[in-house]
This record gives sequence, C-alpha cells and structure tokens, in this order.
Amino acid sequence: MKFFLLMLVAAVPAYVLGGVNGAIITSKYLYKRDIRMFGSGNPGLTNFYRVFGKGGAVLVAAIDILKTVAPVLLGGWLFGKVFDMTLFGRAMAGFFVMLGHCFPVFYGFRGGKGVMAAGAILIVLDWRMALISWGAFIIVTALTRYVSLGAILGGALFPVSLILLRLGSFPEFAAMLLCALLIIARHEGNIRRLVHGEESKFSFRRRKD
Repeated sequence: MKFFLLMLVAAVPAYVLGGVNGAIITSKYLYKRDIRMFGSGNPGLTNFYRVFGKGGAVLVAAIDILKTVAPVLLGGWLFGKVFDMTLFGRAMAGFFVMLGHCFPVFYGFRGGKGVMAAGAILIVLDWRMALISWGAFIIVTALTRYVSLGAILGGALFPVSLILLRLGSFPEFAAMLLCALLIIARHEGNIRRLVHGEESKFSFRRRKD
C-alpha cells in the first residue's frame, strides 16, 4: 500500500509539471503566436525551430529540461529514502513527466512527443544511457536528416541500454519500456510518412511563413 501511495505522490506532480510546454509558452509570450497553428502543428522543439528559428528554441529547451529534471529528482529522492529504489523512482517519475508532456491537461491533452523530456530523463538516470540514446539520435539524424527516425531509435534503446549496462531490475526495465513505447506511439504518423517516403527532412534553415 505504501509503495502505490508513494507512486501517486511522485506521479501526480510529475504529470502536472510535464504538461508545462516550453514551445507553447515561448511561442505565445515571446512571439505572440501559437506554435500549434504553424508547421506540423506539433508543440515540440523541432517544429518550433523550423517555424521561429534558434533564438526561442533555447528557451523552449530550457523550460522542457527544467520541468523534467525537478520531478524526476523528487521521485528518485522519495523512493530512495523509503524503499532504496532511487533509480526506479526517477524512471517512474520520468514516464509520468513524458505522459504529461504528450497529453497535457492544460492544453486539451494535445501535447508534444516527449523527445526532449526523454533526453533529460536519461541524463538524470545514468550518463551512459544518455550517451547511447543521444548518440544514436544524433548519428541517425545527421545521416538521414530525419529527426523522427533518430528519436524513435533513441527511444527504443532505453530498455536495451538499461539491460546492457545492468542497471536496476524488472521495475526499472518496465518504466523504461513504457517510456520507449510512448515515444514510438507518439511518432505513429511519422512512421507512416517514413514508410511512404513523405517525411520532412530537418534543415537548419528556418521555414518561411
């Protein structure tokens, strides 16, 4: 009972904070426009960069990283103190941050794809996991210019890297598997476009209005 009660205490603030969307906030208050009305309509960092450029993208990344790291550290601290399960607490809280980012209660449950949040979670969990997934993301994106493909592969490596590095046990693996499945599910449309050769390639040039 105590375990599930502690999960609730860690999961609720993680989900709520996860719903704080850096792209929406920055586009509305810095550019006086809603990112969801431009480009692909996705309120994420990639679409924001394509529409508004790199200036505001730094603020978007900062907001999404901070709103992720805080509840992940809280979850780790709670579970570490009570059950000596720091890694699980961080991984579980991380999943709920991603859930809040993807399905935010503040924006009608229509959010981003959780890639930036997932990347920040890995850095807090273990730098080696972050190196594996971020490395895969950067290499695949650089070679193909498909951000979505890099994100999908990087996400799929979450539970794999956990096993390879022998970190944690089944609870941690389950949490990382949920994070990976969430990223893949959120890229369902991208996967279809990749299969049909219709996916947009990333460019450092800002997209014109």
